[in-house]
Amino acid sequence: MNISVVIPNYNGENLLKKNLPKVFEAAGYWQKQQSRQAEIIVADDCSKDNSIEEIKYQISKINPSTSSGQKSKIIIKYLENERNLGFASTVNRGVEDSEGEVVVLLNTDVIPEKDFLIPLLSHFTDEKVFAVGCMDKSIEDGKTILRGRGIGKWQRGFLVHSRGEVDKTNTLWVAGGSGAFRKSTWDKLGGFDELYSPFYWEDIDLSYRAIKSGFKVLFEPKSTVTHEHEKGAIKGTYSSFKIKTIAFRNQFIFAWKNATDLDLLFLHVFWLPYHFVKSFASGEWAFVLGFFQAFIRLLLVIKSKIRSQKYFIKSDREVLKEFK
Repeated sequence: MNISVVIPNYNGENLLKKNLPKVFEAAGYWQKQQSRQAEIIVADDCSKDNSIEEIKYQISKINPSTSSGQKSKIIIKYLENERNLGFASTVNRGVEDSEGEVVVLLNTDVIPEKDFLIPLLSHFTDEKVFAVGCMDKSIEDGKTILRGRGIGKWQRGFLVHSRGEVDKTNTLWVAGGSGAFRKSTWDKLGGFDELYSPFYWEDIDLSYRAIKSGFKVLFEPKSTVTHEHEKGAIKGTYSSFKIKTIAFRNQFIFAWKNATDLDLLFLHVFWLPYHFVKSFASGEWAFVLGFFQAFIRLLLVIKSKIRSQKYFIKSDREVLKEFK
């Protein structure tokens, strides 16, 4: 099994300087253990800093030959977007350009442990496995919180997702910043839905669609990465209000696109007045704005829903029953 590591980047010069060597090290370690081809692709989303120069410098430091003089099996390259497209589009471009049977997605603010690929990729001997997520040591306000396993439930008309305990291997989604995905299934399902651009919910959407289509989505606690969320591009680029608006917008898009159980669709409409009254009373204008931004995309959401539904073999309640 050959692999591709895809790293989306936007203004991540300093993160690339710090973390890209760790990715090279992990890919080299896996290649040495497995004697298979590894490929690393950095997909740059029209950065305004010196990211491209840093990427070129990092690549130039990698010795292209092994100690025996043979050509290295690690292929390293980069892509450049001509304009800023957002996370989903940039990842999709990187995956499209990749040649590995399994694609490992890593954000620039993720630091992988040297041996993280071995347990992560061991699951792909099962052809029904679509994605496997890492144990994410998330650095938040100076504390380390173990993440990587997600759970969720439909509540008051929306899918409410949250962190799950990391003592189980089932998960509702695999994070797009630290997980592995089978490329053939990725291509079949259409990858990340770019309706969610510039960020949030695209990985939950893809994982949820995969589970409804009969594929397995897993969590591997032995595959460890450190995730410095606060150093990522989103919080450094967007205001908190803009981030919340996009999150609410995409929560609407997810519900409209993926809910197929008739009672859930009814409950979504039933609870909308409650959510609007609550938002008006609390001054949560990001929710209101998020709704209207989702509504103007409704035709695109319906088209995406029709494309996705042809693969669904499970109901929403069947997907979520194991997380009760």
